[in-house]
Amino acid sequence: MDWSAKPVSYPTLLSGPAIAVYLACVKFVVHMLTAGNYGFYRDELYFLSAGERLDLGYVDFPPLVAIVTAVARGLLGESPAALHFFPALASAAVVVLTALMARELGGGRFAQILAALASLIAPNILVFGTWMSMDAFDQLFWALATYVLLMILKQDQPRLWLHFGLVAGLGLLAKVTMLFFGFAVFVALLLTPARKHLFTKWPWLGGAVALVFLLPYVFWQMVHGWPTLEFWANYEGKVAPDSIAKFLFEQVATMHPATLLIWPAGLYYYLLSKGGKPYQTLGWIYLILFAVFAIQNAKFYFLAPTYPILFAAGALVIERFIRWRQWNWLKPAYVSLLVISGMIVAPLAVVPVLPVDALAKITAPVEGNAGIDSEALGSSQVPQPFAYRQGWEDMVKTVTGVYRDLTPAEQARSCILAGNFGQAGALDFFGPKYFLPRVISGHNNYYIWGTRGCSGQVIISVGVPRERLEAVFNDIEHADTVTCEYCMPNEKNLPIYVLRDPKVPLEEAWPKFKRFS
Repeated sequence: MDWSAKPVSYPTLLSGPAIAVYLACVKFVVHMLTAGNYGFYRDELYFLSAGERLDLGYVDFPPLVAIVTAVARGLLGESPAALHFFPALASAAVVVLTALMARELGGGRFAQILAALASLIAPNILVFGTWMSMDAFDQLFWALATYVLLMILKQDQPRLWLHFGLVAGLGLLAKVTMLFFGFAVFVALLLTPARKHLFTKWPWLGGAVALVFLLPYVFWQMVHGWPTLEFWANYEGKVAPDSIAKFLFEQVATMHPATLLIWPAGLYYYLLSKGGKPYQTLGWIYLILFAVFAIQNAKFYFLAPTYPILFAAGALVIERFIRWRQWNWLKPAYVSLLVISGMIVAPLAVVPVLPVDALAKITAPVEGNAGIDSEALGSSQVPQPFAYRQGWEDMVKTVTGVYRDLTPAEQARSCILAGNFGQAGALDFFGPKYFLPRVISGHNNYYIWGTRGCSGQVIISVGVPRERLEAVFNDIEHADTVTCEYCMPNEKNLPIYVLRDPKVPLEEAWPKFKRFS
């Protein structure tokens, strides 16, 4: 195959990067237009509470997402669209970075467009532009760090390692999985001729820059007794055990089957071949991370940030294959396939477009997620990204009914105990609207936030197992049950109890409610 590039000039407004920007704008607009369709995602309600309690770290995430949530809330308001603005922008930026990587590898306009389009429709990238999450920014910083690494390998400019360290440091503020990326970069350098960089001071200085960003989080961990280590120790229980074959299937499915001609071609025929020899480090990074995450039984989407460079390299392979065979008809055919299949899959899996009743009729026969579950919590009738947006305010209304049935004296000294951070976040956010009392929970950072002055004399409990309550309270009254048709199984049929007559003071009993998971 002829790997030589034959650049063609196009008007600036029709160049590859320009069209990638147009595609990114389409993605951003779609996210904004659909932001309010299904309401808040569970994690967003937690981040809203964290944004009200800004800190150097939290049990299950570094501080960036709480800061961004607080900024979005302060500047744009409290609507789902306001919270989705920055993650949608970050996810759109990944599309542009993918096209730029294709250009730097030597791809022409078609390769750049193809790479951007693959990045746009991949469900595992697209989904994280639909709600506030760590992963939207994690994917952005991984893509940006990969772009800088590509430039280091291409231009042999060792000082760019400082830029790499800066981007990686920002990534560590978003999600600590950036440490895995750094590990993979180090090992991949050792395995390729690019190891020469390790004999200079620049990669080490870049690593030091990145670790500086992590120091405040480490300090927070020390002060609070290293809770994140306990969180990760319990993490295995959240994820269903998968084989390596299942992990590979999840990659194919969640990066969209229509892109299967692109990223394997980029990995095998370019990043690991003689044709892409200067960039073999990038191919090894993917292989190393695939092995690490598969062996660890990590969530399938942990690997998603590695795909933009594979899309970029694969788009280049396909562009040159078409030129070599002179199959120009394949360009519009493949682009059409990506566009049409992307428009079909997105509303069924990641973008909240369809009415939830209509969606359930389509997805219920395949148990919502079609066997692709990021957590071992069972399946809803609709995919998990949609199920976790159902029923939050209805749950708060049900709790409100129980609260209003208390006597005025009991109301005055009551508080609410929630079983997990989603329930607690929903009660924190919607509670003032219904004049509910303070909310506490033993789940993750809510445990560290403590009892918030709750006396424990009268508590409304929602979603906490009765056996855990029986160890602390003598009087447990089942007052109501939260129902939700399309919620995740762990959010359906939640018992609401009124708790009285504590056996010990709540502060003393508080460790019994601790759950880092």
